[in-house]
Amino acid sequence: MVLKRLLNLSIKEISIGTVVFLFCVAVVLLSRTMRISAQTAVVSTIPTEVYLEEETDIDKLLAALSGTNLTFNEEELRWVSRLLGWRTFKKGHYQLEGEYSYDEFLTKLALGSQDPVSITILPGITIERFSRNVAYTMQFDSSEIASLFNDEAFLEEKGLNKEQLFGRMLPNTYDVYWTNSAQSVIERVLREFDSIVNQAYGAKADSLGYAIDEIVTMASIVEWEANIESEKPIVSGLYWNRLKNRMYLQADPTINYAVGERRRLLLQDYKVGHPFNTYTNFGLPPGPVTNPSLSTIKATLYPDEHDYIYMVANPEGGHVFNVDYEDHLRDSETWRRWLRKQYRIKRQRESQQTTASF
Repeated sequence: MVLKRLLNLSIKEISIGTVVFLFCVAVVLLSRTMRISAQTAVVSTIPTEVYLEEETDIDKLLAALSGTNLTFNEEELRWVSRLLGWRTFKKGHYQLEGEYSYDEFLTKLALGSQDPVSITILPGITIERFSRNVAYTMQFDSSEIASLFNDEAFLEEKGLNKEQLFGRMLPNTYDVYWTNSAQSVIERVLREFDSIVNQAYGAKADSLGYAIDEIVTMASIVEWEANIESEKPIVSGLYWNRLKNRMYLQADPTINYAVGERRRLLLQDYKVGHPFNTYTNFGLPPGPVTNPSLSTIKATLYPDEHDYIYMVANPEGGHVFNVDYEDHLRDSETWRRWLRKQYRIKRQRESQQTTASF
């Protein structure tokens, strides 16, 4: 019966039916295309970070997105994922802000188009603090990056010792990918050092008769010694003067490194048997005591010209500089008297606080 009716349809009726069918198909396709490409399909009104710790399927992706500020239709996202054939999404860090189509959003994660994270390396720190700070932002653990400074094969490949490698961890802010390995991060910083320091100032170091790593070693001492930026060229010049005059460097930062902590040094500390003890070993220590900033490296390469060979701290956080030893002794006694006064004030306050607590 149905077949008979169909055979009895006029050409006009068949044409109309075909047009209606094609129109419906077009409407469906257009609707789906619009839903896929709609720029408001996935919306983030504030910057949102998504971390995928491993290659993920759509279910795990949706679980990872559930705690974020992203707004989207979960069923539509599943449907578009199947339609476009995106079934796995790469691990990484993704920064999202604004409006995205499903196509843009899924393609970004499926292709692993990560957004970089920023790591900031501070000057004058230790390997341990450096490792903690960097690992806090990255996928790897702090032990992974710390271990590289004791990795003999890695150090041999770079032609550096442990201290020289760390001295080249140039303070700056670096954009890296969250999934980068600890080794790739260190190599990224080494490339920066080579570009900004070695290539730019290598000739200057040669003109002074020192290798770039020796310059960094001296700069690391200045980094720990000079708390005031304007004093760095003065302190640098003083230490260069001591070496030129065939004197022991006698740099307290090298003793701090030898005893393993930055604190007020005791008399017995200066007698510690250690290759970094510049009170008992002549010349520069075997490597940097910390990672100096670029400004400190420049101050070391371009020191102030003066005749100072002695210095002592002052209450303002800087130093008093001297040419004559007698003047140095006088200023050292002034500093000691100030310190003794501060200790007395501190003990009095502690005593008053103890009394007040009863």
